[in-house]
Amino acid sequence: MTTSDALRYTRISTHGSGTIPAAGFGTLIPDPLATKQATKAALEAGFRHLDCAERYRNEEAVGDAMREAFEEGTLQRRDLFVTTKLWNTNHRPERVKPAFDASRRRLQVDTIDCYIIHTPFAFRPGDEQDPRDERGRVIYDSGVTLAQTWQAMERLVDDGHCRSIGLSDITVEKLREIVAIARIRPAMVQVESHPYLPEWDLLDFCREHGIVLQAFAALGHAMEPSVLQDPVITAIAQRVHKTPAQVALAWAVQRGTAFLTTSTKPQRIRESFDISALPEDSMEEIRDRITTSVRFNAVVETGVPGFIPRAK
Repeated sequence: MTTSDALRYTRISTHGSGTIPAAGFGTLIPDPLATKQATKAALEAGFRHLDCAERYRNEEAVGDAMREAFEEGTLQRRDLFVTTKLWNTNHRPERVKPAFDASRRRLQVDTIDCYIIHTPFAFRPGDEQDPRDERGRVIYDSGVTLAQTWQAMERLVDDGHCRSIGLSDITVEKLREIVAIARIRPAMVQVESHPYLPEWDLLDFCREHGIVLQAFAALGHAMEPSVLQDPVITAIAQRVHKTPAQVALAWAVQRGTAFLTTSTKPQRIRESFDISALPEDSMEEIRDRITTSVRFNAVVETGVPGFIPRAK
């Protein structure tokens, strides 16, 4: 890992020759206009890693924000690391490249820095993103394996418009299976991770194989129990004169992971980028004194994204 004087500019090396900006801005924002405005605010704040997805249905808005920044001369394409994702209904090998090319067109870029399989679960292929049977159950696709989808992803890198590939919402056991058969190893895996779900085993495996672990829901997604109200986090925040959110994001980068954060509020976006290194004793406190263990998103079990409030 290479770190400049400011933690916010950290870039993490992959097993290849590239590096990935640790601070990432997620674009899971329902309204396209809000998506465009938030993306522009993120770029102005200093974020240089944008995380997108076919599933979010707003790639055009992200593309518009990037294009305007390029036209204004404030940024060049090489300044940005752009990630987007293959949705579950496009796992069959013949559907991978058309889905990838469609994302490129919507994002208005010639190359994608990292193309990620959104979940390891294949859904029935077709235009319906969330296929369900008459009883409301997800219709899965048993006609394709994750290994076959991965091989199609590898061919995207061969073709030259995709710089790297990765996986999301994956367990360490499933990641081991892909690494074992991969001709081109994942550059990045994206999973829920925060002080209540540190995923140390997965992080150790990623380090061993030169894979970047990127944490989504790095602040706990405003769920209960609240990461940002944890007494260990709030006490550290008071000591270092930062917000609890800034403490949690600094912890993510200092332990060697990238993170994603999302907001539509410019002030909150700037705050999320304005992180500083924590004292080592604070890092140890978070690791040793926080004992709460919670996964907020059950997508790793079903392939269906979504944060479900816990019963009280």
